[in-house]
Amino acid sequence: MIRFECDYNEGAHERILQRLMETNMEQTSGYGTDAHCERARTLIRQACGNEGADVHFLVGGTQTNTTVIASILRPHQGVIAAVSGHIAVHETGAIEATGHKVLTVPSLDGKITAAQVKAVYDAHVQESSPEHSVQPGMVYISQPTENGTMYSKAELEAIYEVSRACELPFFIDGARLGYALASKACDMTLADLACLCDVFYIGGTKIGALMGEAVVIVNDALKRDFRYIIKQKGGLLAKGRLLGIQFETLFEDGLYLEISKHAVDMAVRIHDTLEQHGVEFLYSSPTNQQFPILPDALLQQLSSQYTFTFWEKVDTSRSAVRFCTSWATRQENVDALTRDIVRLLQGNEGQDEPVAVFQTAATV
Repeated sequence: MIRFECDYNEGAHERILQRLMETNMEQTSGYGTDAHCERARTLIRQACGNEGADVHFLVGGTQTNTTVIASILRPHQGVIAAVSGHIAVHETGAIEATGHKVLTVPSLDGKITAAQVKAVYDAHVQESSPEHSVQPGMVYISQPTENGTMYSKAELEAIYEVSRACELPFFIDGARLGYALASKACDMTLADLACLCDVFYIGGTKIGALMGEAVVIVNDALKRDFRYIIKQKGGLLAKGRLLGIQFETLFEDGLYLEISKHAVDMAVRIHDTLEQHGVEFLYSSPTNQQFPILPDALLQQLSSQYTFTFWEKVDTSRSAVRFCTSWATRQENVDALTRDIVRLLQGNEGQDEPVAVFQTAATV
């Protein structure tokens, strides 16, 4: 079985594993206070062009989103997000479990706009009794989005400007950030992004690390006591150096963007090959997630050899699915996938009878 359902099917980049082995018997202080974590922080600050940024290492994306959001919001506040945003649909009510509501807004492609943020804010302050409803307290997006789409620099600038005007901290979920930065469609650097929000994180779990996310706090008002919140949420790893070593390796010589680019190249290869054979796509994604619309009969046959994620029904006989590439995806597997899809397309021409919806892994 060849797997394309997510970007964390593989373990970790071999250089990370090597560094973990080399440092295995070192004795270091705990909870991220060791020299490896400090060097990783220095490298990340340099990449962000912000020597004053606070950098913290957590284990996973849901833990990171929950910790950051809980550290910012007051008890009566909620977080604005796209209706398809990760915190709204893929985190089992983790944000709500902290006592905060996710205030969702409509989105056709996974993105929200500055105008939507302003509208949510205005609707609340203009209520006759605003204290009876949840107060918008911050803004959340992911870059790239759940649908593989990407915010432009101008779009982020607009959201950040509105967020500041409304005094709403702006948080960017970067679980797949490397795949956005490595895309040819990206018009910003990591340093640019660090200037366009209050806090964001750099994902490692989905981009070469065994696990780990690096939270970067650029707004001084949000830095105070953040380690207390990490500890309270169960995120202060005793053997914190295991996270520091991984980010140290990813950022010491450009490895992070190098392996991110590989994933994007593989995804674009899938997209271009299928598009050349007349396949339509649900979203225009320039990153590592591709969403082709294919006949259900074809997908049923394809699922015997490949894993992928069902996304949504398009009509009675076709569905959109997600093929997700990673830092470790092999080109020969990509070529086998596209070759089999093209072969099945040609073999299924004229067959448009609906079939039972196939089963695929529910991953994010």
